Amino acid sequence: MPEFLANITPLAVFLVIAAIGFVFLLISLVVGDIFDSFGFETGIDTGADGHALLDSRVLSVFVTAFGGFGAIGIQLGLSIVASSLLGLAGGIVLGGLVSLFGRFLYKQQSSSSVTTAQLVGRSAQVIVSIAPGNLGQVSCRIGEERVEKLARARDNREIKAGAMVRVEEVAGDSLIVSPYDSSYHEN
Repeated sequence: MPEFLANITPLAVFLVIAAIGFVFLLISLVVGDIFDSFGFETGIDTGADGHALLDSRVLSVFVTAFGGFGAIGIQLGLSIVASSLLGLAGGIVLGGLVSLFGRFLYKQQSSSSVTTAQLVGRSAQVIVSIAPGNLGQVSCRIGEERVEKLARARDNREIKAGAMVRVEEVAGDSLIVSPYDSSYHEN
């Protein structure tokens, strides 16, 4: 065995492991998920929420914590095996916390886009007259977003521009609407 390897202490090994994990953590914080950047699939996704279990940030935290807790164990006078087990436990706990936090943040993401199905049951205004049996156009506001869609009258009658209508259903890329009934109130 080369002499420089014989002089390496367990503390130095754990500190190098922690440093390598920390460098990868810094890279993944700047670049994003390292695995995705290089097209590498870990093959372990957590499912419907889209957050990967083996995210590079989680693995980096695990490696950093393993090295850090292992070094702490060596400094406390534990054996190499006990220090490794302490590092393993610390890595699993901290990696798990980062994974849970990442999953929490991922679930907090929202989309401001309105789906066509959200228009059903709402009132809208005809902005391009709907001729009998033909398409026109309606405008509907959902929250702060205004959506304009092609529309057809349910009973194939004419509905003039400016009239208020109720969206009854979605038919492909267009909406089926009925003239607004004053007894109808939106939720």
